[in-house]
Amino acid sequence: MLTIHIPYVRCGAKKFVKTESSTLAFSAFMALLIGCAGIAATLASNSQAILLDGLFNLIYFGVALVTIKVSKLASRPDSESYPFGYSYFESLVNLCKGLLIFGVAVFALVDAIGALLTGGRAIAAGIAIVYALFATMACSLTAWVMHKSLRHLRSPLIEADKSNWVINSVISAAVLAAFCLVLLLERANWQLALPYIDPLLVIGVVLLCLGVPVRMASQALKELLNKTPEETIAAPVRQAVARALADTDTQEVRVRLVRPGRLLYVIVHVVLPEASDVSVTNQDSLRARVDDEVRRYYSPVVCDVVFTANTRWAAPSCGLLVEKH
Repeated sequence: MLTIHIPYVRCGAKKFVKTESSTLAFSAFMALLIGCAGIAATLASNSQAILLDGLFNLIYFGVALVTIKVSKLASRPDSESYPFGYSYFESLVNLCKGLLIFGVAVFALVDAIGALLTGGRAIAAGIAIVYALFATMACSLTAWVMHKSLRHLRSPLIEADKSNWVINSVISAAVLAAFCLVLLLERANWQLALPYIDPLLVIGVVLLCLGVPVRMASQALKELLNKTPEETIAAPVRQAVARALADTDTQEVRVRLVRPGRLLYVIVHVVLPEASDVSVTNQDSLRARVDDEVRRYYSPVVCDVVFTANTRWAAPSCGLLVEKH
């Protein structure tokens, strides 16, 4: 494992971490800025939709500080304390992000339903419009920066941040449109409808965007449970392993894959005929060939290729001792 993993880290990790960390730091700063602006605008406008946006960004800022630390850990090689590396921390952070977004959304949904049942709430549309315009522009800018960063590096952490900022942009744009509608209704003197716009807006935005944190948390949970990655990743890797071993006489080849965060683990068990004369040097050559073929489709990757003449060592196992005959 180390002979494959360490060169990757030495070659480009330092530059990669610096770029990723600065992108995540920018995301954290924008979350703090919008969150503080949202809390201030809530005090002036009495809008729960703005309060939801402000609380969401402040919570996200706290998580972003942890995310920056994890981005540095994820590029480090494995250690005695963490023999399989630190990539699982990425999945853990994305799971927490998804659950936090989901929790805030559910809280806002319950609060908005309660407001509807008690006659709605009055808001100051002018201040709300100024905040919503600022938030829409800031969120769109941050989402664009995340998108540009993903052109140069593969990072599940930035992927999750990009999804967050896209959602935030949609929410802010919807809030801006709704507050403009409030202003028009005020001028048209439709006072009865005004108190219900803010809670209806919160309900609509939550229902529209609730699927994103659910998918984010679900994907992260699958990674933490060591589920095989999606076929768009797994199928090309299996084909690459098959090509690398095409000229080798084998009885069985088993390929197991897990992808915590950005790192793909490929474990290949190759069962050779008992009469095989493949030397250790040839086995190392085959390992290198498998690693090269897999890296054409995915990187970073750690390939463990195990050769055996006994199918027992390649067969699925629950870890219990198998009875010997």
